[in-house]
Amino acid sequence: MKNISKVFYITIGLIILAVGYGALAPESFEAITTRAKTFVSTTFGWYYMLLMSVMVLISIFFIFSPYGKIRLGKDTDRPDFSLISWLAMLFSAGMGIGLVFYGAAEPLSHFATSPATEDPNTNAAFKEALRQSFFHWGFHVWAMYGVVALSLAYFQFRKGEPGLISSTLKPIFGKKMEGPWGVLVDVLAVFATAFGVATSLGFGAVQINGGLNYLFGVEMGIFSQFVIIAVVTVLFIGSAWSGLSKGIKYLSNLNLVLAIALLVFVIVLGPTLLILNMFTDSFGGYLSNIVQMSFSTAPLDSSNREWLDMWTIFYWAWWISWAPFVSMFIARVSKGRTIREFMLGVLVVPTLLSAIWFSSFGTTAIDLQKKGLADLASLPTELTIFEMFNTMPFSLIISLFAILLIASFFITSADSATFVLGMQSTNGSLTPPNSVKLTWGVIQSTVALILLSVNGLTALQNTIIIAALPFSFIMILMIISLFKSLNDEAKLIKKK
Repeated sequence: MKNISKVFYITIGLIILAVGYGALAPESFEAITTRAKTFVSTTFGWYYMLLMSVMVLISIFFIFSPYGKIRLGKDTDRPDFSLISWLAMLFSAGMGIGLVFYGAAEPLSHFATSPATEDPNTNAAFKEALRQSFFHWGFHVWAMYGVVALSLAYFQFRKGEPGLISSTLKPIFGKKMEGPWGVLVDVLAVFATAFGVATSLGFGAVQINGGLNYLFGVEMGIFSQFVIIAVVTVLFIGSAWSGLSKGIKYLSNLNLVLAIALLVFVIVLGPTLLILNMFTDSFGGYLSNIVQMSFSTAPLDSSNREWLDMWTIFYWAWWISWAPFVSMFIARVSKGRTIREFMLGVLVVPTLLSAIWFSSFGTTAIDLQKKGLADLASLPTELTIFEMFNTMPFSLIISLFAILLIASFFITSADSATFVLGMQSTNGSLTPPNSVKLTWGVIQSTVALILLSVNGLTALQNTIIIAALPFSFIMILMIISLFKSLNDEAKLIKKK
């Protein structure tokens, strides 16, 4: 394979060590990583809350500042993709499969264990459940992705640097980023990306298996999940092989169409008027309470703090661990857009779509639970959505549609990650060789299968959440570096 960097070989070695330990001693691996994850959540929870809130403020600043006019590329460059295709790609890569997995289950869980109301399973808990879901999947997540992606796109297309995390730190550290320190930064990014996507592959296979089991009695277990991952691997490698402007673009557009169609099904066949009212009321509540929610650490309430560690702080660490992959992909497809257009698109559109999604699926699930028409709360997360569909007309068709959407999101996330991993391990090449993408595709699927076979996905999830802490410090340096470079450019423009 040509143009392979040291990052590729070092990361492969680390992956083999981690997966080997997880496969040979799964209980020990999970126990150690769980303790480490708990320590990070408890000790650095305040830090994560502050960091994610600062990301929102920085995003708003870029939208309204004079820097917003600067184009991500040369002044004559224009976007490579239409607005719809661009939004579809960043949405699919960012969190598509998660919305299907948690769309009904997360609000339902918050409804039963709401941290901000004294009584669960009440009307107040209903509203709070949706507000918390909006918060976990809304402005904070996309602000963080947006700021990291902006830094990558600016240095890559405006300054002509390689598409690497380490390249964004050159204004601070200079040539040091071309040596061992730069390799260390990029290895951390590749490690988090590879493990993050392997975890999603595992969870996606479990949900597809759960849906097929629920509908057709397909056996739950490693053999069925092996077949699912094998089929998906062939499809996403084929998509990645065909390139960014064909396979990934077309699949992302398909995802958007399928997601909107499924959303319309739920709104029309579910409690339509309640969904619309709950969205309006809860989204307003989210905006009204966003400052308090952003800085809440529950220092004097141990039960509330336990909930925050399990949900909000876990999510913040989880999203940060995904930042190298998602942000690099968003950066790659955003050449030619202005900073203002970029930040508005990344921050606003996915947040609104996520809020509408959780309002529709969450309201329907909670309404069924309240009325006693279905006991969704007792089901595993991967089956919640299918039992919800079972209460609706055309349930089989809708469930099959959902499985198709999960598979489509599944494939898009994986082939996007394969593309990004190829970039990161070939010195930032914008067109990584197919052989490298094929290698990464096989590695991701193999890791997912090995850890599924020993019930090691939780330990893997813990591992990348732990890795999020050092990467969060890199994110801060990326922001400082971006402002330094933008300020230098602004001074040059003033002189001219």
